[in-house]
Amino acid sequence: MALQKYIRLDDGLCSYVREHRSGLADPVWTALRAETMRLGPLAEMMIPEEEAALLSFLVGALRVRRAIEIGTFTGASSLAIARGLAEGGRLLCLDRSEEWTRIARGFWERAGVADRIELRIGPALESLKVIEGEPNFDFAFVDADKTGYDAYYEALLPRMRRGGVLLFDNMLREGRVLESDRPDDPDTRAIRSLNDKLREDPRIEGLLLPVADGIYLCRKR
Repeated sequence: MALQKYIRLDDGLCSYVREHRSGLADPVWTALRAETMRLGPLAEMMIPEEEAALLSFLVGALRVRRAIEIGTFTGASSLAIARGLAEGGRLLCLDRSEEWTRIARGFWERAGVADRIELRIGPALESLKVIEGEPNFDFAFVDADKTGYDAYYEALLPRMRRGGVLLFDNMLREGRVLESDRPDDPDTRAIRSLNDKLREDPRIEGLLLPVADGIYLCRKR
């Protein structure tokens, strides 16, 4: 019998968790959240506070100098990553939208991290193809179209240094990964498939964590 030791987070306990972290009173984050909420239902694509805090924490602890992100939206994850970079560190952001990333640019400036970030607009796989040289990324974060995750993984992995860390967001799909037959939901099918692939892939060490909507943490062997 497997040891089942976990706690269910209701709204009250989730709020308690969010309130017990460093940097709680962050005016830039508060303003970015308010600006993103004006987009209506699209705002759900913004990562939550606790996930942003985890990104900054990991990037800082790993002393990341070269990071890459696929899927920038209004800039919450890129802001978190850029804040955690080691001195002289750089973040490359790949996104399709000029409209949403225009919001991100404004908040990068406000936070004083714009000089650490390069944004390239266009299909991420095309942008990745033109990146040449030895594998040199220390950290990668993927939060984009779910059916593209596997292709992003295969394109990113050769560009990661040994020991480099990749994070994939939304890997639990609000619990829908437990529903094996969802013909109307290609995103969930793609995530289920990638979760299984990462578990068995000898090129990485992998760990699925129940943070926010689920993140898969991978370290390149």
